[in-house]
Amino acid sequence: MKTNRMPALTIPVRSTRNPAPMGQHHRLAALQRLVTDETLPLRSRVAGSLILLYAQPVSRIVRLTIDDVLHDGDHTLLRLGEPPTPVPEPLAGLLRAYLADGDNMTTPANPASGWLFPGRRAGQAMDTGSIHDLLQEIGVPAQSGRTAAIRQLVLQTPPPVVAQALGYHHTSRIAAEAGSPWSGYAPGDHSR
Repeated sequence: MKTNRMPALTIPVRSTRNPAPMGQHHRLAALQRLVTDETLPLRSRVAGSLILLYAQPVSRIVRLTIDDVLHDGDHTLLRLGEPPTPVPEPLAGLLRAYLADGDNMTTPANPASGWLFPGRRAGQAMDTGSIHDLLQEIGVPAQSGRTAAIRQLVLQTPPPVVAQALGYHHTSRIAAEAGSPWSGYAPGDHSR
């Protein structure tokens, strides 16, 4: 470019930082809409709820299997980390309805798929781009919704507990950014 042997080239800069989180009231309103609005596709409602309630990235949601949804008597649990995380009603009912809905679980390419979100190709989970598209169609901002959810979780619960329950590795930085009151919490067994 300096010697004028090629035209000027501008490389766009794409930010890799998390977008500003959606407001807590907006997140809760979106979550309420997902669990109550039966006009929305069930698959989109479940995926969006996992993002807005458990702060799960789409890349992790597509890797969930049917075996990650556990029923313990009257309780529904979701294996995101260890131990499995309880699923509150009405999301538990929504998840059970999704599992019982044969149309979502037996696609022509995946007649006996073990994926919670089966893809179009045999034996494979749904593509992350497809989940993003489904969420965009119903107005759920995946990234800012996930950021809002994780920030709210570390404000309410010690970051090590959130990390273990939801399968995260580092939540201390997020907690510090969110102004968490749990900065002095020492993880581990306190029963000694």
